Amino acid sequence: MAEFTLATGASAPDFSLPATNGKTYTLADFAAADALVVFFTCNHCPYVTASDETTRRTAEKFAPRGAKFVGVNSNSANTYPEDDFEGMLARMREHKFPWIYLRDESQQTALAYGALRTPHFFLFGRERKLFYTGRATDNPRQPQKATVNDLERALEDYFAGNPASPARTNPVGCNVKWEGKAPHWMPPEACDLA
Repeated sequence: MAEFTLATGASAPDFSLPATNGKTYTLADFAAADALVVFFTCNHCPYVTASDETTRRTAEKFAPRGAKFVGVNSNSANTYPEDDFEGMLARMREHKFPWIYLRDESQQTALAYGALRTPHFFLFGRERKLFYTGRATDNPRQPQKATVNDLERALEDYFAGNPASPARTNPVGCNVKWEGKAPHWMPPEACDLA
């Protein structure tokens, strides 16, 4: 059975998605970044909303070293109306997050990356090969109780020229809300990983 989520060392899938800032972005638009974090997120998930400030701190901490963060909302607005584009615009106006926020309405980008949950992080190196995937912290819903930040550790490993330790963790959060599926449905090939 083929893996659902990208394997370490895999190339970043391309995309062409609209952002809350009125532009459309492809992977090539981030070519200048020394490291690229693509993370699947949304507007409503309590794991996302509770951990957004942790993600902000990580993005701001590593920005001077050349890391760029890109959030992708692939959730079906038919399943969760709060996850529509208007909701994305409102969240960015309110919180002014330091990342580009993209809308993946077709869900093809989520499928290409193998996004399992919100949030789910994918760290790519300079050549856009997958260096790390999984969670940021071990407790995104209660950040004050988190004991480890695997995303920051992976970024430190990357910029130090070391292998990621670990290179993969299980993302912690809500399932991606797939169009036409029950809220807790996952692609069958993903079920063994979650």
